[in-house]
Amino acid sequence: MLAPPTHMTDPSDVRRLGSDPSDDAPGAVDPVAVFLGWYEEAERSAAPFFDAFALATADEKGRVAVRYVLFKGLSEGTLRFVTNFESRKARDLEKNPHAAIAFFWPSLGRQVRMEGTVARAPDGDSDRYFETRDRETKLGAWASAQSRPLANRAELEGELERQKQRFAGADVPRPPHWGMLAFTPTVVELWMTGPHRLHDRFRYERAGQGWTVERLAP
Repeated sequence: MLAPPTHMTDPSDVRRLGSDPSDDAPGAVDPVAVFLGWYEEAERSAAPFFDAFALATADEKGRVAVRYVLFKGLSEGTLRFVTNFESRKARDLEKNPHAAIAFFWPSLGRQVRMEGTVARAPDGDSDRYFETRDRETKLGAWASAQSRPLANRAELEGELERQKQRFAGADVPRPPHWGMLAFTPTVVELWMTGPHRLHDRFRYERAGQGWTVERLAP
């Protein structure tokens, strides 16, 4: 069971979304910008696993899978994460690009839920990010056939040793089967914990170049 949040959201949090104190829901606000501000606050507060988010996908038959991945930044309005393109999530997204994600920071009493679509980011973005990783992690991207069965741990470690020998004395390039994915949100829900489970929820939906917003019951 999750521990209760140590911070109860002050009513001013709603006003910080951009609403007038007399408004029932914040209006002219970019919810993705609010998310980024909340994320940066979670990072500054050293919230546990502040950069992890749940990613739900479905295959072509509608069978759903969910897992946690790490947020790798916001670029051109899309949230980025990395994966092996032969993993289950990537294969699901190739056939059905619709996905949902959720960030939860219990210590701040905040949650962000999004719905949208996923596509591969430009190769140049994947290359630049791969270059920031340490050598062992680069080798791991070659060694791991993500989501495929393994006989035991020794099999994985043996493959890592083979990759070390393969690239001994040379730079480790990005594997062609590994890279960055870009999530484009079309729905964003901003959630703030309230007393007696009377939370504040604001649902934004993309409308042209802007967003519509409505308050939801908790």
